[in-house]
Amino acid sequence: MVGNTGLPLVRLVRRRTPVTGAALPDFGLPRPGRGHHVVAGRVLTVLAALLVLFGLLAPDDLSSFSAAALVRVPVEGLVIGAVLLVLPPRPRRVAAVLAGLGLGLLTLMKALDTGFYATLEKPFDPVYDWSFFSAGVEFLAGQIGDAATVAALIGAGLLAVAVVVVMVLAMLRLSRVAAGRRTGATRVVAVLAVVWIVSSVFGVEIAPGQPVAAQSAAALAYGDLRQVGADLRDQRPFGELAAEDAFRATPGAQLLNGLRGKNVVLTFVESYGRIALDDPVIGAKIGPALDAGTAELRAAGIGARSAFLSSSTFGGGSWLAHSTVQSGMWIDNQQRYNDLLAGDRLTLGGAFQRAGWRTVWDVPAHTKDWPEGQKFYHPDAYYDARSIGYHGPGYAYATMPDQFSLSMLQRKELAKATPQRPVMAEVDLVSSHAPWSPRPWLVDWNQVGDGSVFNPQPAAGEAPESVWKDPEKIREAYRDATDYSLKTVISFVKQYGDENTVLVFLGDHQPPVVTPQGAVHDVPVTIVAKDPKVLDRIAGWGWQDGLHPGAQAPVWKMDSFRDRFLNAFAR
Repeated sequence: MVGNTGLPLVRLVRRRTPVTGAALPDFGLPRPGRGHHVVAGRVLTVLAALLVLFGLLAPDDLSSFSAAALVRVPVEGLVIGAVLLVLPPRPRRVAAVLAGLGLGLLTLMKALDTGFYATLEKPFDPVYDWSFFSAGVEFLAGQIGDAATVAALIGAGLLAVAVVVVMVLAMLRLSRVAAGRRTGATRVVAVLAVVWIVSSVFGVEIAPGQPVAAQSAAALAYGDLRQVGADLRDQRPFGELAAEDAFRATPGAQLLNGLRGKNVVLTFVESYGRIALDDPVIGAKIGPALDAGTAELRAAGIGARSAFLSSSTFGGGSWLAHSTVQSGMWIDNQQRYNDLLAGDRLTLGGAFQRAGWRTVWDVPAHTKDWPEGQKFYHPDAYYDARSIGYHGPGYAYATMPDQFSLSMLQRKELAKATPQRPVMAEVDLVSSHAPWSPRPWLVDWNQVGDGSVFNPQPAAGEAPESVWKDPEKIREAYRDATDYSLKTVISFVKQYGDENTVLVFLGDHQPPVVTPQGAVHDVPVTIVAKDPKVLDRIAGWGWQDGLHPGAQAPVWKMDSFRDRFLNAFAR
């Protein structure tokens, strides 16, 4: 068959151009794959908006977190949106990147605040609180090992970078979408601005404490900047305060005469906070243990007086509390601590040394050199985890049981002391440090030796990772670890205390995790002595009889202890 063209019809068909999707006329229908891209783009835009809103509205404290907090109108978002809408393309991209960087960093600060509130009952201080990270890394390495700790740190660093990068990308996407739909975006910003103003004027709240007109991100950023300024301004006043010391030039002959010839042991019981007495579950074990200890000591002719001190730290930072007690200054951040150690403030240990005592530091938690501390406190003898002579097992964070620390002190120092050259020692116990499991148990003091007697103990306890899966188990572990530490101190006094022994034991701070937010910073403090004249000197303090301070016991600021102690025993 031949067509009108004179060419075979078959050849015409074969040469016809194939009809494909690309050649279809556009009748307003989505092309293959185009619908999926549109949906994906809209999903990304929604996710970007939600991410930015979360960064602006999420609180920095878990106790304030609620769904209502995330459905408010952030004034910062309105300002950013208005600025981006009026800028030309290139400045708009720069502004979006800067806004994303700022919001990413703000989100990281909120995450840090959340962690600090949960453990230390305070927001993260961008000037002073970096020291807590080194302590945290050491703690983590003790639990999961060095390799896993390095991996965790790398992961945390990558996550932090990812948060900032994703926030920048989110801001870029939202700015691009808004610019493409400028009229609609302008209307949305205008309507939300009216809602914000009206809600602010009339104090409208979406939930109690959650105003519709939100400005929490700006307030947080402003608060952090003010804190940085206050921290930097604090350095000079602190130096002036440190120089004002009533005992700075007091001769040794006029110091601590009421304790002449006596060995004085200042013992910090890790994480021994008021919660150990006031909490119904924890106190049900700790309270009776202290009452029983009071009766046992009284039967041995040993008396005690107890009260509370309000600690300069909460949930951690033991070194801040130690230095507050020793120096009589309020050491509540790392910069003050560093400034203190760089100066020559008279400490309790320094006063005893000036008055003729041999001073000893027993710090089993220290596994590295501490030159700045040794230079400041300048003890006559210094024992850390490496030099104390321990050859037993570790217990999670604790390098050794408290019983060994006190036993070593007795054998190496107290037993050799004389009335002419008595010993004053600071002992920092560690068995009641988180994670509180596995914990030691007491053995016969005569069997302590080099510590190898403790070898079977850790394996008999529950692993920390098992305990920390259950909040109730955590509380029980803290209770039992604190019970061990206190019973060890009581047993030590019963075993070795005599007319020339004075023991001051106290907590350093409230424990992390188990102490609810908003709790007081109080820690128990007790003075134990067999010589009644020692306790007579503090009769005017109003402290309560025994090891167990009650609800009405006096509460002093921790920095007041040094001066009160030196005044009480001066003559």
